[in-house]
Amino acid sequence: MLTSLRPVICTSRLEESREFYTQLFGFKVTHETAWYVGLGRPGPPPHELALLDDTHPALPGSWRRPLRTARLTLEVEGGKGELERMAVCGGPASGRCRGGTGSPVGNDLFVTDPSGVLIHVVALR
Repeated sequence: MLTSLRPVICTSRLEESREFYTQLFGFKVTHETAWYVGLGRPGPPPHELALLDDTHPALPGSWRRPLRTARLTLEVEGGKGELERMAVCGGPASGRCRGGTGSPVGNDLFVTDPSGVLIHVVALR
């Protein structure tokens, strides 16, 4: 039985990625070293995400490179207002919004994190 799922994003932009996920999606830092950041959100079920310096020797040599392609889908409460908040992509959120307009389309929005991970944000009604 699966008890936990923690995607790990290998990144060359560790600090920027930490700021992106904590400020835009409300993750809290649960563990941090110079090469690893554990992020979490409480609740049933808890949500976890990890960021790993892509040059760290914990990775086999052939895997020491930034993430090339990934897409995450995150569901958020708060409807269109929450999407509009995220669409601003301000502050440390160096991601880009779909089409560069920063406008949500319908009940969803695409942003990219500092490492280029595509994030599909879906607003729950």
